[in-house]
Amino acid sequence: MRRIGITGGIGSGKSVVSRLLRIMGYSVYDTDSEAKRLMESSLEVVQKLSECFGRDIYHNGRLNRGLLSSRVFGESDKIVLLNSIVHPVVRFDFYRSLNEEICFVESAILYESRFDELVDEVWTVTAPEELRIGRVRQRSGLTEEEIKKRMAAQLSEEEKQRRAAHIIWNDGNVSVIHTVLSLLKSLE
Repeated sequence: MRRIGITGGIGSGKSVVSRLLRIMGYSVYDTDSEAKRLMESSLEVVQKLSECFGRDIYHNGRLNRGLLSSRVFGESDKIVLLNSIVHPVVRFDFYRSLNEEICFVESAILYESRFDELVDEVWTVTAPEELRIGRVRQRSGLTEEEIKKRMAAQLSEEEKQRRAAHIIWNDGNVSVIHTVLSLLKSLE
């Protein structure tokens, strides 16, 4: 079984690569989506988050992500606490879902969450910062300042590229499809 991590900073296009892989029939575990799901469906996670960040972060069984974010963003000790609650459950869920010869795991914080330890190699998706900021602004409505704060909270693009087995350039000049097909061929 081959496990491949897909990472990249906010706005890099890692979700585009993951979508492409799904269209091609590959299994992709999206840690962000699964963490959101588990933060509402795992009784263990709900209980611990409520105890640590206030029972009011849940309303009718739904997590108020904005309220939780306001209580942890910019507070490194609270982010560490949040991650210590959520990441182990996501890791267990990922292992439970493994059933393909080749599977992928998408995570913006692959290294920070230590998911890189669970994969055989890492593909980093990258694009110039200005392009990434533009993509995020268009889809989220965040300001440039808010986006740059989020970028600063993640491992640098340079460090992600240094650690990666392969880099996928998503700058509009290189065909992402061609790159992904080449990488898949190298797995055979």
